[in-house]
Amino acid sequence: MRTRLGIVLVGLALATGGCAASHPSLATAIPTLTSGGGGSPSASAASPTISSGTEATMEPSATPPPSAAASAVPFTLTSAAFDDGAAIPRRHTCDGEDVSPDLTWAGVPEGAVSLALEVRDPDAGGFVHWLAYDIPASSTGGLPAAVSRTSAAPPEGANGFGRRGWGGPCPPSGTHHYVFTLSALDRSVGLTGGSKVGDLESAMRGHVIGKAVLNGTYRRG
Repeated sequence: MRTRLGIVLVGLALATGGCAASHPSLATAIPTLTSGGGGSPSASAASPTISSGTEATMEPSATPPPSAAASAVPFTLTSAAFDDGAAIPRRHTCDGEDVSPDLTWAGVPEGAVSLALEVRDPDAGGFVHWLAYDIPASSTGGLPAAVSRTSAAPPEGANGFGRRGWGGPCPPSGTHHYVFTLSALDRSVGLTGGSKVGDLESAMRGHVIGKAVLNGTYRRG
């Protein structure tokens, strides 16, 4: 029985091959006969195999370049004197030498022309501790410690104590917070030394293209 079935299968295969050579479409129309476990021929239920060719080859998609926003360096403001949210050292307050802390910035936004600095106490109604402006945006290294009220200082405005330059923390009671805000501007403000905070904010309005913030605290005693 197996011999006779083999002869039939060989004959059928030869006939199919000949027809398929003349008519390729017939090759997929005739199921492949296989020998089942019981010796009876059965039709394969598998789908036709797709041969590897140019149309079946899938090229891997190119990885898109990272966006400018993802690769841009963030605009930051830091100090070697204290970490963000930490206590400002006594040296920089009214209980010490009362000198300005060092400041360092990075990632100044493209298109910035100048930088303006405000240091204010929100726990005292926005009391002004330092104003500095028309700092060239191209400057590097930031401001060194104790620069305020020296010839190396940028133009400085009037603080809440009624004098020009840095006026360190001097809270009457409790812990106060001090917000150092560095604004990147698309122009110079052109203010004279000793200008007030209202004059600075009016000159900056509509020209701020980025901000970096550093927070400090101080408690007397």
